Amino acid sequence: MRAHSNPALRVLPLVIAATCMVLALPAASAAEAGFRQVTVTRAAGEKPAHFALYYPTADVARVIPMGPFPQTVAINGAPALAVKGLIVISHGTASTELGFATLAQALARNGYLVASVEHVGDTWQDQSMRATPGRYFAERPRQVSRVIDTVLADPLWSSRIGQGADGRPLIGAIGHSAGGYTVLALAGGRPVLSRLRAHCETEAAQDPVLCTLSRGIGSASAQAGGSADGQEEPVQADPRVRAVMALAPMGVAFSPSSLAAITVPVAIYAGEKDTFLVPRFHASWVMQNMNGAHTTLQLVPNAGHYAFMNTPTMNLPSPDGNVAADPAGFDRAAFLDRLAQGSVAFFDMNLRQP
Repeated sequence: MRAHSNPALRVLPLVIAATCMVLALPAASAAEAGFRQVTVTRAAGEKPAHFALYYPTADVARVIPMGPFPQTVAINGAPALAVKGLIVISHGTASTELGFATLAQALARNGYLVASVEHVGDTWQDQSMRATPGRYFAERPRQVSRVIDTVLADPLWSSRIGQGADGRPLIGAIGHSAGGYTVLALAGGRPVLSRLRAHCETEAAQDPVLCTLSRGIGSASAQAGGSADGQEEPVQADPRVRAVMALAPMGVAFSPSSLAAITVPVAIYAGEKDTFLVPRFHASWVMQNMNGAHTTLQLVPNAGHYAFMNTPTMNLPSPDGNVAADPAGFDRAAFLDRLAQGSVAFFDMNLRQP
């Protein structure tokens, strides 16, 4: 999503219940979502970055205006004594960490700690990272890993996160659009920039929004920090991530062999009417190249690209039209409620030691 630079955006410093729960939440009364903003631990010279932290709390939640994405949360509420696991959320290009309120709050109310990542250099305010393609594809998953590092280094949160039989914390990831790319990269997918170039040389008319945004990426890869044609980018997976949900993912750039090698459970969703990342080139293509034993794909009827985000309270222009718009007859709020329930079930079932 590319949202316009509106000062109002500046904010505060499917499916059934799973039959097997990883960790019962001791504080049964923690039925609301707490909210805090946290600063990412970073190396010298890096831009400041933050993430929105949602968590189960017994404190009273209320509607908090936060630009176009109001949140129903308890600001700085007291956290529950234990959480099932940590879920990180990666937003799309030129977007915001606050656009997934329904998902984040539902996961928090159901016992998860949720860190929604601000992708510095690829937010509504700053798209500078897109100028260096190789860095873009490597830095996005690296930023998520830094958020995981930050949470695990904080005793307040690390002491609360459930662990698997191997003694390691239970961590999952959700990503939308470029964030869908990001979580698949965390799971082991690796992009090849020349694949993206070749795709747009032959399919630009069928995948026009992506190809307009990515014009020059493949041809400029060697000069702009990317690998030579045909070579995978040196993107680092994060073995701490045990399960991922990829929502309308950018997928065409991945090497088929790297997708086939992914072993963690993956749930892929795509809007049937997505014209930003046309499913047959992205979500469906990813599914075709993955191990079907642990991967699922759901094409959501009548849904567009932004169906997975909360509907903003104002019109937000993007490369694919208004973020607030849906195809006629599509009920985004009802779909998000179902998706939120599905996300809880998915992580309850899959965040466990094999």
